[in-house]
Amino acid sequence: MTNSITDLAQADVLLIYGSNTFEAHPLIARSIVKAKENGTKIIAIDPRTTHTAKMADLHLKLIPGSNIDLINTITNIIIQEGMADEEFIKNRTEGYDELKDVVSKYTLEKTAELSGIPAETILEAARMYGSAENASIMYCLGVTEYTFGVDNVKSCCNLAMVTGNLGRPGTGVNPLRGQNNVQGACDMGALPNVFPGYQKVGEAYERLENLWETADLNREIGLTSPEVLHKAGEQVKFLHIVGEDPMVADADINHVEKALKSLDFFVVQDIFLTETAKLADVVLPAACWAEKDGTFTNSERRVQRIRKAVDAPGEALPDWLIVRKLAEKMGAGEKLNFESASEIFDEMAKVIPQYAGMSFERLGIDGLQWPCKTPEDPGTPILHKEKFLRPNGLGKFTPVEHKDADELIDEDYPFILTTGRIIFHYNSGTMTRRCDSITNEIDENFIEINTEDAKELGIKPGEKVRVSSRRGTVNANARVTENVIKGVVYMSFHFLEEATNKLTNSAYDPVSKTAELKICAVNVEKI
Repeated sequence: MTNSITDLAQADVLLIYGSNTFEAHPLIARSIVKAKENGTKIIAIDPRTTHTAKMADLHLKLIPGSNIDLINTITNIIIQEGMADEEFIKNRTEGYDELKDVVSKYTLEKTAELSGIPAETILEAARMYGSAENASIMYCLGVTEYTFGVDNVKSCCNLAMVTGNLGRPGTGVNPLRGQNNVQGACDMGALPNVFPGYQKVGEAYERLENLWETADLNREIGLTSPEVLHKAGEQVKFLHIVGEDPMVADADINHVEKALKSLDFFVVQDIFLTETAKLADVVLPAACWAEKDGTFTNSERRVQRIRKAVDAPGEALPDWLIVRKLAEKMGAGEKLNFESASEIFDEMAKVIPQYAGMSFERLGIDGLQWPCKTPEDPGTPILHKEKFLRPNGLGKFTPVEHKDADELIDEDYPFILTTGRIIFHYNSGTMTRRCDSITNEIDENFIEINTEDAKELGIKPGEKVRVSSRRGTVNANARVTENVIKGVVYMSFHFLEEATNKLTNSAYDPVSKTAELKICAVNVEKI
């Protein structure tokens, strides 16, 4: 997030895009409620009428896949009606003329037809966002989980820069991260093209080799997790998965299973015997979050302490200690001879420029927001106040164009399936499906289908239906509703039995390598 969670309440307009915040990020939703009470206008962009969309002043119920067209059209309207922040554009950006040329092609009439959103609603949204003194964009996986997800994000950045909505309270482009501490994992270099602190492979290795007293750092960019699975059994022979259950959470789990079974040797490190762990040659039992010390970094870049509350059961160990013991067995123990999470955090502060001013003691109860570069630095609640993180300090407009999804509907598969979370379960359900009070709320998969579609297919509420894609088939309970538009169906992905990700497509964005979980073609039929 460029801004902080608390300053959402200072926005005049809050654009919530591809995020059912009330179910996926309920604590952040409290800030939305506060903002609403303070008079903030809310625009929701979502193909479903979610709990979040119901709270909005304006809901743009788009057909999945029309994302870039919609944001480009809103940007074009803002420019054409004189709402662009010309001073901000002149002093703090570059590439504006190219952006204007591209978005000028995205007309209200064409986008209304493509997106299914009435033209007057798109126009109202553009004027509401464009005329606001302070407007904030919040987005989540409903923006990124497409084969054009990176371009979706770029379109949001273009919109924010056109209106000068960066670098102040109540503004910004604010991604809500998909899992707890995914921000921290990325900060630590759990990406194939960067070292810790987003230091680029191929540029930062000299500094890090000096720091770590080694000459052996790999100078080659590695593989993303989807690429690992696509190359399993060929380029990839060994895989060690830590705290991840791709046999439930990843797209096209039939492909995932085939990939994992093709490995020469497979290790899983986790707190439970997950569906993925059942396929492993070796399972290393790990301590859960309450059984170890460490830090989490949340969506607003806030680094927070976690403190051990209880001892881990049996042979379970903190993840860092498992890694250290593996290093010792491999003859590299002297490189990872840490004795505590505090020592590891001190190492993080040495290696990661954004963390340089932090320590366990400084984090205290509230934590600190990076960048925090010196021991006196209070942290950075708002990014890009005076300049952007580019050599010339200017924000760069990046024009983007419509792209089709990897998989389109046809006569055999006439429905668009989109997926998401429900409030009762968390991600792959590794923890929540083991809690009776939660599974008593909902323990079976379901499909939301539009009232008209259900009538045409003879489907009644609560009936079992068969959902099929080019990759697999599952059965689910029908929820007949106006929450989804005609031609679009929705399913969650938390359930092992009749797993939705038997249906989804493993095609991914060419830049981020994020799978296209938000759109695939399916057929629905009454059983």
